[in-house]
Amino acid sequence: MSALSAATFSASANNPPDWLAIVRAKVEGLRYGVVQIVVHDGKVTQIERTEKTRLGGPGGASSRDE
Repeated sequence: MSALSAATFSASANNPPDWLAIVRAKVEGLRYGVVQIVVHDGKVTQIERTEKTRLGGPGGASSRDE
């Protein structure tokens, strides 16, 4: 495991890093999109969420898999 991986994932399961809760919150409810984690010097410095809206067929209605 690289130094970055070891530093990033060194927290135990009982004490996860603060950024992990933020990532989970960004992912919850995300249907289509991207969550990016920016790391500088082995530390998470920024978390970005980009959400896409997918349009359905010719009518432009939203497609759902419900």
